[in-house]
Amino acid sequence: MQPLADDTPLDIEARQIEGWRRLSSTDKLALIASLSRAIRELTLAGIRARHPGASPREQFLRLAMLTLGPELARSAYPEIDRFGLT
Repeated sequence: MQPLADDTPLDIEARQIEGWRRLSSTDKLALIASLSRAIRELTLAGIRARHPGASPREQFLRLAMLTLGPELARSAYPEIDRFGLT
């Protein structure tokens, strides 16, 4: 069995996976939604740290560039070019 994480013993990882399997669909969805929110907030914190003067809109557009990729983000938000984002 290939471990999911290099820093976790296989027996502990097996217990974690079994715990995930026992979750209801609703609980799994809530867990994934919570993790997604946490990742978004961490990403935005990183954007704010690297670009302290960025407006909320610029922060949003930078997040779009990271999550969607430049091509799709520019297609969805043409104003990206006005901000000079790369």
